[in-house]
Amino acid sequence: MSNTPHTLHEEFPADAKKISALKASDPRFAKLLIDYDEVNDKVHRAETRLDLRTEDEEEALRRVRSRLKDQIAAALRK
Repeated sequence: MSNTPHTLHEEFPADAKKISALKASDPRFAKLLIDYDEVNDKVHRAETRLDLRTEDEEEALRRVRSRLKDQIAAALRK
């Protein structure tokens, strides 16, 4: 499995300004960003074996990260 961090600026490179604006104006969106960063860090630490997790735990974290990314993408499309 890839151990490349999936930062939001890598995931949405064309939307950096919109991300910053929404973060400042929408508390719900700002919370999504915090949640994404926290889960993404957990995934990265698991993939690089800094934190030992079962495959099921890693996969569950990846699913949470994917759902959060989908919610962020939906907010950026509005």
